[in-house]
Amino acid sequence: MAKICVIGSSSMDLVVTSSRRPGAGETVLGDSFKTVPGGKGANQAVAAARLGGEVTMIGRVGDDAFGTDILNNFKANGVNTQNVKPVTHLESGTAHIILAEGDNSIVFVEAANREVTPAYVDQAAEVIRSADIVLIQQEIPEETVVHVSAMCAEFGTPLLLNPAPARTLPQEVIDNAAYITPNEHEAAILFQGMSPAEALRQYPNKLFITEGSNGVRYFDGAQEIVVPTYKVEAVDTTGAGDTFNAAFAVALAEGKPLQESIRFANRAASLSVTKFGAQGGMPTRDEVEESLS
Repeated sequence: MAKICVIGSSSMDLVVTSSRRPGAGETVLGDSFKTVPGGKGANQAVAAARLGGEVTMIGRVGDDAFGTDILNNFKANGVNTQNVKPVTHLESGTAHIILAEGDNSIVFVEAANREVTPAYVDQAAEVIRSADIVLIQQEIPEETVVHVSAMCAEFGTPLLLNPAPARTLPQEVIDNAAYITPNEHEAAILFQGMSPAEALRQYPNKLFITEGSNGVRYFDGAQEIVVPTYKVEAVDTTGAGDTFNAAFAVALAEGKPLQESIRFANRAASLSVTKFGAQGGMPTRDEVEESLS
C-alpha cells in the first residue's frame, strides 16, 4: 500500500446552491445550504485514502464543533489524524462556496490552518521521511511550503505541489518539487512572462497543467502531450482538482508510468464531479478501476 503524506488545510465547507451567482450588492434566492468537510489538504487526504493509499494528514483544526466534525470525517475515511492537532485560540478554517451556473465561487478563511507552521511540520519529520510521496497545497503559510520542499529534497521524498490558490513561489520550491500541477490560471501566475508551452519545456515530466474538460498537458522531453479527460454530466465541480492530485499521487507512488497515472487521475476526477460536495463524489479504488476497464 502506497504511503501518502498530505500537508495542508482542513476546513468546513459552507455550500449554497443557486440558479445564478449574485452580482456586487445584489441578493438572490438560494436553493439549498449544506455544511460538508473540505479544505484542499483534507480533500486530497480523503481522496487518496478512498483510492487505496495509506494516508497520514498533517494539519490543524480549531477546538470547536467544526474541528470535531473534520477529525471524525478523517477517521471515517481511514486517514491517520495523529498529526492533526486542535488550535485553542483560533476557529477551524471555513470555505464559503456558491454553486451556480454550472461552476463554483469560493472564499476561503484560513483560521487554524495558519498554524500549520514549519515548526509544527517538523514534529512530523519522520512521517515525511518515510512517505512514498508528499502532497502539499497553498492554503497554508508560504514559509511552510518552502520549508517542506526543502525537507523533501533533503529526505529524497518526492513532493507533489498543487499550487492552489495561486501565488508566486520562490524558485527553490519549484526546483525541489518532483511534480507541479497548476491549472491554466495558476500556471500563468507561477510562470509569469512564459507561455504555457515555454513553461512545459522548461520543466519536462515535472509540470502538468490541468485544463479542465480538455485534460492534462505536459512535455515529456520530446513532445507536448495532452492526456484527455472523461466526459460526464457534472453536478458539482468542487474538489475535482483535489481528487485529480490525490489520484495522481497514489498512482505515482505505486510506480505507475506517467500517462497511466494521469489517466487514472483524470478518471477519478471525472467521477468526483457527478455528486454533491468536494468529498461527496470522491470515488473508491474499485469505482475508478471498474470505469477504466
